[in-house]
Parts: sequence; C-alpha cells; structure tokens
Amino acid sequence: MRPLTTVRMAAALASAVLLGACGGEEQSELRQELAAMTKDLRGKVDPLPQVKSFEPVPYKGESMVDPFVPGRIVVTQAAAGGGGGGGVQPDLNRPKEPLEAFPMESIQMVGTLSQNQDVFALVRAGASLFRVKKGNYVGPNFGVITGIDESQISVKEVVQDSGGDWVERSTSLQMQGGGK
Repeated sequence: MRPLTTVRMAAALASAVLLGACGGEEQSELRQELAAMTKDLRGKVDPLPQVKSFEPVPYKGESMVDPFVPGRIVVTQAAAGGGGGGGVQPDLNRPKEPLEAFPMESIQMVGTLSQNQDVFALVRAGASLFRVKKGNYVGPNFGVITGIDESQISVKEVVQDSGGDWVERSTSLQMQGGGK
C-alpha cells in the first residue's frame, strides 16, 4: 500500500509543476501587455481652488414687527386708524356673562325648555349646568345667541381678522346626547 500512495504523491507533484510552468508564460505576456498600455499614463492632481473671502451680512430683522406676537393685530389696527370693520364692533364695556369664560368647544347643549312663549336651552360648561336664551353671550369671541331650536343653538361671534377689522361669523352648538 505504501508504493501506491508514493505514486499518487509523485503524480500530484508533477501536475503541479506542469501547471506552474504554464501559468508563468501567461502571466509574463499579461505583464508585458499591461506595461505597454500604462506607459503613457501619469497621475495628475488638479490644484486646489482659490478660497473666496467671506463677508458677513448683518441681520436687520430685529427692528421689524414679529409676526408671532399677539400684539401684531393691535399695531396694525393702530396704524390703520382703528379698523372699522364695516361698523361691526363688540361692546367692550358691557359686563361679562358667566359663559363667556368658557371656550365654545367646551360648551355642550344638553336640552331645551319652553316656558310660556320663551324657549331656553340647557348647556353644560365645566361642571355647571346653565339655562340660556336668545340674546345671552357665550364664548370668548363676543358670541351672542341668535336662535334656539331642539337640535342646536345658533351663535353669532365678532372676531378680528388678520387686518385688525372686526367681522361677524356664525357658528352653532349641536345637541349632545339624544334627548330633549
């Protein structure tokens, strides 16, 4: 058995020598061709560009009106001479009613009442229940109740637009729940 393994090793060594000899010629031709192709190539690095001088620009927006300050409307209104709004003006001197302290989103209509010819609405604001009628004020935007029916309360509000003028807008409070 030993002579058989010796013969195999000799055959493997001979084939490796033959393959190595063949590979050397191919590599020498490849090296010659590569040298011929790259003989004219030289590395070149472009020069760095000139550095431009930086001139800072001063910020001048500090003296301008900040658009995010709530006082902007007052400044615009004073500049425009008070902003007429077509004669619509809220009464700023009248006493406030309790429901004017609540935002409209937090006031809920929960029912209606009729007494003689008058129609009243029951509204919940915070933890309290209020009885309101046509002419009562609700919400922070000078909202006055203009009508009450079984399904909603109609409200007319007076708000300032972006130009500082007072304008009217209509909104309503819908009945919450299902009963009268």
